Amino acid sequence: MASAIDRLGRLFALLTERPVSLYAAAVLRIGYGQFYLVFLLREFPYRNEIWGPGAPWTPALARQLFDQTGWTSVLTLSDSRTWFEFCYVTALAVSALFLLGWRTRVMSILFAGVVISFHARAIFMTDGGDNLILLMAIYLAFTACGSRWSLDARRRGRQAPPAGGPPIPGGTLRDDLRYVRKTLTTVLHNCGMFVIAAQVCLLYGAAGLYKVQGSFWDNGTALHYVLNLHLFRPWPMLSEMADRHAVLMAVVGYMTVLVQVAFPFVLFGRLKYPVLAVMLGMHAGIALFLGLPLFSGAMIIADTVFLPDRFFLRLMQFRFAPGGRVRDAVHLPVPSQKQSAG
Repeated sequence: MASAIDRLGRLFALLTERPVSLYAAAVLRIGYGQFYLVFLLREFPYRNEIWGPGAPWTPALARQLFDQTGWTSVLTLSDSRTWFEFCYVTALAVSALFLLGWRTRVMSILFAGVVISFHARAIFMTDGGDNLILLMAIYLAFTACGSRWSLDARRRGRQAPPAGGPPIPGGTLRDDLRYVRKTLTTVLHNCGMFVIAAQVCLLYGAAGLYKVQGSFWDNGTALHYVLNLHLFRPWPMLSEMADRHAVLMAVVGYMTVLVQVAFPFVLFGRLKYPVLAVMLGMHAGIALFLGLPLFSGAMIIADTVFLPDRFFLRLMQFRFAPGGRVRDAVHLPVPSQKQSAG
């Protein structure tokens, strides 16, 4: 009984005392902010045909679908082309500011609103990678994703630390309010990062279990059929070249199923690093052979949630010398617990 109480106490302390994975949250913010910004810029010449009043999926059809799904979009508030252009420019600005980490708390909410609006407006027009971006944008709004590698963090670094040190309960009313705010921010951040990690585990686990039930994955021919789908052959010669190696494709297929099913069970040891490397190669292959860069990029960014802060701190300790050699360049201290979650 005492040991169970101790474990619950440690879990409560982990949840409320220190924000975890702040660098991973920053990578998620930078990754998805940049990804969506590039996505909107890439589709800029075709914006009216995808999301605007001139789209085949008209605003009226979108509003009819909203009545069934419960979704909403600011793009359908007006059928005016001027309103649409204003929303598009605003979406570009919000994505850029979210990427840079300027007023991140506000921008994270606005970024989630932008992704929801564009996703709901043309739900049938994109390749599916935006589904994951939509979920991650909502989750990131609850995290302290602007605490590292952001303009907010740079601004706080230039400011003097608050008088009296970190907030302590039981002092003045101001100290109590600071303590409550810090604790609430920490809890929301930690819960948000846990939900992101759980979402990725669910995606991989479900994908692997669905593959196990398929006869094509069971006999090792699934990738053969995938590589011969004309809708997903951006480079036909490359697909044909890979399809000639039947044994290799069968091994890759079995490895894909094994890694996806095992993914949720290897995250608490060092085995997760080679598994994450395999996942990186798998998503790079999907982007190259199937022409799904949006989906692959969204999954690669999501995988970084499993990298601890010490991993990013170790990367920051090295740089490439002019001669191409990696040498120890700077020693960065681990952030103290006194730093705010932002």
